[in-house]
Amino acid sequence: MAAGAKRRSLGRVSGENAVIEVAWLYYHDGRNQQEIAERLGISRATVVNYLQAARETGLIRITLAAPAFTTHRLALELREKFGLAGAWVVPDEGLPPEDSFTRVVRGAAQWLPDLLAPGDRLGVAWGRTVYELAEQIEPQQIEDLTVLQLVGSMATPYGFTAEACSTRLAQRLGARCLNLHAPALLSRAELAAELRAEPILERQLNALKGVNKLLFSAGTVSAQSHVVESGLASPEDLADHVARGAVGVICGRFVDAQGQAVASPAEDRMIGIALPHLVGLEMGILVAPGLDKLAPSLAAIRGGYVTHLATSTRVAEALLQS
Repeated sequence: MAAGAKRRSLGRVSGENAVIEVAWLYYHDGRNQQEIAERLGISRATVVNYLQAARETGLIRITLAAPAFTTHRLALELREKFGLAGAWVVPDEGLPPEDSFTRVVRGAAQWLPDLLAPGDRLGVAWGRTVYELAEQIEPQQIEDLTVLQLVGSMATPYGFTAEACSTRLAQRLGARCLNLHAPALLSRAELAAELRAEPILERQLNALKGVNKLLFSAGTVSAQSHVVESGLASPEDLADHVARGAVGVICGRFVDAQGQAVASPAEDRMIGIALPHLVGLEMGILVAPGLDKLAPSLAAIRGGYVTHLATSTRVAEALLQS
Protein backbone atom coordinates (compact mmCIF):
# COMPACT_ATOMS: atom_id res chain seq x y z
CA MET A 1 0.00 0.00 0.00
CA ALA A 2 1.41 3.44 -0.91
CA ALA A 3 2.08 5.95 1.84
CA GLY A 4 -0.77 8.15 0.64
CA ALA A 5 -3.17 5.22 0.78
CA LYS A 6 -1.97 4.41 4.28
CA ARG A 7 -2.64 7.97 5.38
CA ARG A 8 -6.09 7.92 3.81
CA SER A 9 -6.73 4.59 5.55
CA LEU A 10 -5.84 5.99 8.98
CA GLY A 11 -7.68 9.17 8.13
CA ARG A 12 -10.94 7.24 8.36
CA VAL A 13 -9.94 6.24 11.89
CA SER A 14 -9.75 9.34 14.03
CA GLY A 15 -9.87 10.47 17.62
CA GLU A 16 -10.13 7.71 20.21
CA ASN A 17 -10.29 4.99 17.53
CA ALA A 18 -6.88 6.04 16.22
CA VAL A 19 -5.46 5.85 19.72
CA ILE A 20 -6.98 2.39 20.19
CA GLU A 21 -5.61 1.20 16.85
CA VAL A 22 -2.08 2.29 17.76
CA ALA A 23 -2.33 0.88 21.28
CA TRP A 24 -3.58 -2.47 19.94
CA LEU A 25 -0.74 -2.77 17.45
CA TYR A 26 1.85 -1.89 20.09
CA TYR A 27 0.64 -3.82 23.15
CA HIS A 28 -1.35 -6.67 21.61
CA ASP A 29 0.40 -7.36 18.31
CA GLY A 30 3.89 -6.53 19.58
CA ARG A 31 4.73 -4.05 16.79
CA ASN A 32 7.40 -1.47 17.53
CA GLN A 33 6.80 2.25 17.11
CA GLN A 34 8.56 2.48 13.74
CA GLU A 35 6.58 -0.45 12.33
CA ILE A 36 3.32 1.12 13.45
CA ALA A 37 4.28 4.47 11.93
CA GLU A 38 5.08 2.83 8.58
CA ARG A 39 1.98 0.64 8.63
CA LEU A 40 -0.37 3.54 9.33
CA GLY A 41 1.49 6.19 7.35
CA ILE A 42 2.03 8.51 10.29
CA SER A 43 5.10 9.85 12.03
CA ARG A 44 6.77 8.03 14.89
CA ALA A 45 6.16 11.10 17.05
CA THR A 46 2.43 10.69 16.44
CA VAL A 47 2.65 7.06 17.52
CA VAL A 48 4.36 8.14 20.74
CA ASN A 49 1.65 10.73 21.36
CA TYR A 50 -1.13 8.18 20.77
CA LEU A 51 0.48 5.70 23.19
CA GLN A 52 0.79 8.42 25.80
CA ALA A 53 -2.86 9.34 25.30
CA ALA A 54 -3.84 5.68 25.72
CA ARG A 55 -2.11 5.55 29.10
CA GLU A 56 -3.45 8.91 30.31
CA THR A 57 -7.07 8.13 29.42
CA GLY A 58 -6.98 4.64 30.90
CA LEU A 59 -7.44 2.81 27.61
CA ILE A 60 -4.48 0.65 28.55
CA ARG A 61 -3.11 -0.21 31.97
CA ILE A 62 0.36 -1.54 32.66
CA THR A 63 0.93 -3.78 35.67
CA LEU A 64 3.74 -6.03 36.79
CA ALA A 65 3.05 -9.56 38.00
CA ALA A 66 2.70 -9.87 41.77
CA PRO A 67 5.68 -12.21 42.26
CA ALA A 68 7.98 -9.38 41.17
CA PHE A 69 7.11 -7.67 44.45
CA THR A 70 6.04 -10.46 46.81
CA THR A 71 9.11 -12.62 46.23
CA HIS A 72 11.53 -9.70 46.29
CA ARG A 73 14.47 -10.37 48.65
CA LEU A 74 13.28 -7.67 51.05
CA ALA A 75 9.73 -9.03 51.00
CA LEU A 76 10.98 -12.48 51.98
CA GLU A 77 13.17 -11.04 54.73
CA LEU A 78 10.25 -9.04 56.12
CA ARG A 79 8.12 -12.16 56.20
CA GLU A 80 10.81 -14.11 58.02
CA LYS A 81 11.71 -11.45 60.58
CA PHE A 82 8.17 -10.42 61.52
CA GLY A 83 6.28 -13.64 60.86
CA LEU A 84 4.18 -12.09 58.12
CA ALA A 85 2.10 -14.11 55.70
CA GLY A 86 2.95 -11.78 52.82
CA ALA A 87 4.82 -8.60 51.89
CA TRP A 88 4.79 -6.41 48.79
CA VAL A 89 7.86 -4.20 48.30
CA VAL A 90 8.20 -1.61 45.53
CA PRO A 91 11.52 0.02 44.61
CA ASP A 92 11.88 3.69 45.59
CA GLU A 93 15.62 4.35 45.56
CA GLY A 94 16.29 8.01 44.79
CA LEU A 95 12.63 8.99 44.67
CA PRO A 96 11.30 12.01 46.59
CA PRO A 97 8.83 11.11 49.38
CA GLU A 98 5.71 11.99 47.40
CA ASP A 99 6.70 9.80 44.46
CA SER A 100 7.53 6.96 46.82
CA PHE A 101 4.13 7.37 48.47
CA THR A 102 2.42 7.11 45.09
CA ARG A 103 4.32 3.96 44.14
CA VAL A 104 3.49 2.17 47.37
CA VAL A 105 -0.19 3.12 47.21
CA ARG A 106 -0.47 1.96 43.60
CA GLY A 107 1.25 -1.28 44.46
CA ALA A 108 -1.07 -1.88 47.40
CA ALA A 109 -4.06 -1.12 45.17
CA GLN A 110 -2.88 -3.76 42.71
CA TRP A 111 -2.28 -6.31 45.48
CA LEU A 112 -5.42 -5.82 47.58
CA PRO A 113 -7.94 -7.61 45.29
CA ASP A 114 -5.71 -10.70 45.32
CA LEU A 115 -6.00 -10.76 49.12
CA LEU A 116 -9.79 -10.63 49.21
CA ALA A 117 -12.30 -13.44 48.76
CA PRO A 118 -16.08 -13.75 48.41
CA GLY A 119 -17.82 -13.30 51.74
CA ASP A 120 -15.04 -11.22 53.34
CA ARG A 121 -15.90 -8.43 55.75
CA LEU A 122 -13.15 -5.86 55.23
CA GLY A 123 -12.74 -3.27 57.97
CA VAL A 124 -11.28 0.00 56.71
CA ALA A 125 -9.43 2.68 58.63
CA TRP A 126 -9.25 6.23 57.35
CA GLY A 127 -6.65 8.66 56.06
CA ARG A 128 -4.98 9.79 52.89
CA THR A 129 -3.20 6.49 52.26
CA VAL A 130 -6.40 4.44 52.37
CA TYR A 131 -8.36 6.95 50.30
CA GLU A 132 -5.71 7.21 47.58
CA LEU A 133 -5.46 3.41 47.50
CA ALA A 134 -9.22 3.20 46.91
CA GLU A 135 -8.90 5.67 44.05
CA GLN A 136 -6.20 3.54 42.40
CA ILE A 137 -8.01 0.19 42.49
CA GLU A 138 -9.29 -1.08 39.16
CA PRO A 139 -13.11 -1.30 39.29
CA GLN A 140 -14.18 -4.91 39.76
CA GLN A 141 -16.72 -7.11 41.49
CA ILE A 142 -15.85 -9.30 44.47
CA GLU A 143 -18.84 -11.42 45.31
CA ASP A 144 -20.53 -10.92 48.69
CA LEU A 145 -17.84 -8.51 49.93
CA THR A 146 -18.72 -6.04 52.68
CA VAL A 147 -16.61 -2.96 53.46
CA LEU A 148 -17.05 -1.56 56.97
CA GLN A 149 -16.14 1.87 58.33
CA LEU A 150 -14.27 1.29 61.59
CA VAL A 151 -14.19 4.84 62.98
CA GLY A 152 -17.03 7.35 63.21
CA SER A 153 -17.26 10.48 61.10
CA MET A 154 -15.15 13.57 61.64
CA ALA A 155 -14.76 17.06 60.28
CA THR A 156 -11.48 17.27 58.37
CA PRO A 157 -9.98 19.80 55.97
CA TYR A 158 -9.36 16.90 53.58
CA GLY A 159 -11.49 14.72 51.35
CA PHE A 160 -10.42 11.48 53.01
CA THR A 161 -12.92 11.24 55.86
CA ALA A 162 -13.63 7.81 57.30
CA GLU A 163 -16.91 7.44 55.42
CA ALA A 164 -15.30 8.63 52.18
CA CYS A 165 -12.62 5.94 52.47
CA SER A 166 -15.03 3.07 53.06
CA THR A 167 -17.57 4.27 50.50
CA ARG A 168 -15.03 4.77 47.73
CA LEU A 169 -13.38 1.41 48.35
CA ALA A 170 -16.74 -0.36 48.31
CA GLN A 171 -17.62 1.32 45.02
CA ARG A 172 -14.40 0.20 43.36
CA LEU A 173 -14.78 -3.39 44.58
CA GLY A 174 -18.50 -3.72 43.89
CA ALA A 175 -19.08 -4.33 47.60
CA ARG A 176 -21.74 -3.53 50.14
CA CYS A 177 -20.78 -0.65 52.41
CA LEU A 178 -21.60 -0.33 56.10
CA ASN A 179 -20.86 3.14 57.43
CA LEU A 180 -21.18 4.41 60.99
CA HIS A 181 -23.89 7.05 61.37
CA ALA A 182 -22.23 8.90 64.23
CA PRO A 183 -19.31 11.26 64.98
CA ALA A 184 -16.00 9.68 65.90
CA LEU A 185 -15.75 11.75 69.06
CA LEU A 186 -18.57 13.07 71.24
CA SER A 187 -18.41 15.95 73.71
CA ARG A 188 -19.51 13.85 76.70
CA ALA A 189 -19.09 10.21 77.66
CA GLU A 190 -22.74 10.03 78.68
CA LEU A 191 -23.83 11.21 75.25
CA ALA A 192 -21.57 8.65 73.56
CA ALA A 193 -23.03 5.87 75.71
CA GLU A 194 -26.58 6.92 74.84
CA LEU A 195 -25.72 7.04 71.15
CA ARG A 196 -24.13 3.58 71.22
CA ALA A 197 -27.37 2.28 72.72
CA GLU A 198 -29.46 3.57 69.83
CA PRO A 199 -30.68 0.46 67.94
CA ILE A 200 -29.35 1.44 64.49
CA LEU A 201 -25.88 2.31 65.80
CA GLU A 202 -25.83 -0.64 68.18
CA ARG A 203 -26.38 -2.96 65.19
CA GLN A 204 -23.65 -1.23 63.21
CA LEU A 205 -21.13 -1.44 66.06
CA ASN A 206 -21.95 -5.10 66.63
CA ALA A 207 -21.43 -5.75 62.92
CA LEU A 208 -17.87 -4.43 63.22
CA LYS A 209 -17.02 -7.34 65.50
CA GLY A 210 -17.51 -9.65 62.51
CA VAL A 211 -14.66 -8.06 60.53
CA ASN A 212 -12.24 -10.75 59.33
CA LYS A 213 -9.80 -8.55 57.39
CA LEU A 214 -8.38 -5.11 58.08
CA LEU A 215 -6.96 -2.47 55.73
CA PHE A 216 -5.10 0.42 57.35
CA SER A 217 -2.08 2.66 57.51
CA ALA A 218 -0.73 3.46 60.96
CA GLY A 219 -0.81 7.18 61.73
CA THR A 220 2.01 9.29 63.10
CA VAL A 221 2.20 11.33 66.29
CA SER A 222 3.91 14.31 64.70
CA ALA A 223 2.51 17.82 65.05
CA GLN A 224 0.84 17.30 61.66
CA SER A 225 -0.87 14.08 62.72
CA HIS A 226 -4.30 13.57 61.18
CA VAL A 227 -5.77 12.90 64.63
CA VAL A 228 -5.06 16.55 65.47
CA GLU A 229 -6.03 18.05 62.15
CA SER A 230 -9.29 16.08 62.15
CA GLY A 231 -10.19 17.14 65.69
CA LEU A 232 -9.86 13.71 67.33
CA ALA A 233 -7.14 15.08 69.59
CA SER A 234 -5.89 18.53 70.52
CA PRO A 235 -2.18 19.40 70.32
CA GLU A 236 -2.16 19.13 74.13
CA ASP A 237 -3.76 15.67 73.95
CA LEU A 238 -1.15 14.59 71.42
CA ALA A 239 1.73 15.84 73.57
CA ASP A 240 0.28 14.10 76.63
CA HIS A 241 -0.02 10.75 74.83
CA VAL A 242 3.49 11.03 73.39
CA ALA A 243 4.83 11.74 76.88
CA ARG A 244 3.14 8.52 78.01
CA GLY A 245 4.76 6.47 75.26
CA ALA A 246 2.53 6.84 72.20
CA VAL A 247 4.38 6.32 68.90
CA GLY A 248 1.47 5.85 66.49
CA VAL A 249 -2.24 5.85 65.85
CA ILE A 250 -4.42 2.92 64.73
CA CYS A 251 -8.05 3.63 63.86
CA GLY A 252 -8.00 6.88 65.82
CA ARG A 253 -6.47 5.38 68.96
CA PHE A 254 -2.95 5.88 70.29
CA VAL A 255 -0.57 2.93 70.64
CA ASP A 256 2.87 2.52 72.16
CA ALA A 257 5.96 0.94 70.60
CA GLN A 258 4.61 -2.55 71.27
CA GLY A 259 1.26 -1.78 69.69
CA GLN A 260 -0.56 -1.63 73.01
CA ALA A 261 -3.26 0.99 73.53
CA VAL A 262 -2.19 4.09 75.45
CA ALA A 263 -4.98 4.93 77.90
CA SER A 264 -6.91 8.01 76.86
CA PRO A 265 -9.49 10.06 78.75
CA ALA A 266 -11.31 10.41 75.43
CA GLU A 267 -11.84 6.65 75.07
CA ASP A 268 -15.34 6.76 76.58
CA ARG A 269 -16.31 9.50 74.14
CA MET A 270 -15.25 7.67 70.98
CA ILE A 271 -17.44 5.85 68.47
CA GLY A 272 -15.70 3.07 66.59
CA ILE A 273 -14.21 -0.36 66.90
CA ALA A 274 -12.05 -1.08 69.93
CA LEU A 275 -8.45 -2.06 69.22
CA PRO A 276 -8.64 -5.57 70.75
CA HIS A 277 -11.10 -6.56 68.01
CA LEU A 278 -8.42 -5.82 65.38
CA VAL A 279 -5.69 -8.05 66.80
CA GLY A 280 -5.22 -11.55 65.41
CA LEU A 281 -7.65 -11.22 62.50
CA GLU A 282 -7.52 -13.58 59.55
CA MET A 283 -5.71 -10.80 57.69
CA GLY A 284 -4.37 -7.38 58.63
CA ILE A 285 -3.14 -5.41 55.60
CA LEU A 286 -0.83 -2.54 56.53
CA VAL A 287 0.24 0.05 53.96
CA ALA A 288 3.44 1.86 55.01
CA PRO A 289 4.28 4.35 52.24
CA GLY A 290 7.06 6.39 53.83
CA LEU A 291 9.76 6.57 56.47
CA ASP A 292 7.57 8.87 58.56
CA LYS A 293 5.40 5.78 59.14
CA LEU A 294 8.31 3.65 60.39
CA ALA A 295 7.67 3.80 64.16
CA PRO A 296 3.87 3.43 63.98
CA SER A 297 4.13 0.63 61.42
CA LEU A 298 6.61 -1.26 63.56
CA ALA A 299 4.26 -0.82 66.53
CA ALA A 300 1.35 -2.20 64.50
CA ILE A 301 3.39 -5.25 63.51
CA ARG A 302 4.52 -5.89 67.08
CA GLY A 303 0.97 -5.48 68.34
CA GLY A 304 -0.38 -8.28 66.18
CA TYR A 305 -2.44 -6.16 63.78
CA VAL A 306 -0.48 -7.10 60.65
CA THR A 307 -0.26 -10.22 58.50
CA HIS A 308 0.45 -8.49 55.16
CA LEU A 309 2.59 -5.42 54.53
CA ALA A 310 2.84 -3.17 51.45
CA THR A 311 5.77 -0.78 51.53
CA SER A 312 8.88 0.53 49.74
CA THR A 313 12.46 -0.67 49.71
CA ARG A 314 13.63 2.17 51.95
CA VAL A 315 10.98 1.49 54.59
CA ALA A 316 11.58 -2.26 54.31
CA GLU A 317 15.30 -1.83 54.93
CA ALA A 318 14.63 0.43 57.91
CA LEU A 319 12.17 -2.08 59.38
CA LEU A 320 14.69 -4.87 58.98
CA GLN A 321 17.35 -2.82 60.78
CA SER A 322 15.03 -2.06 63.69
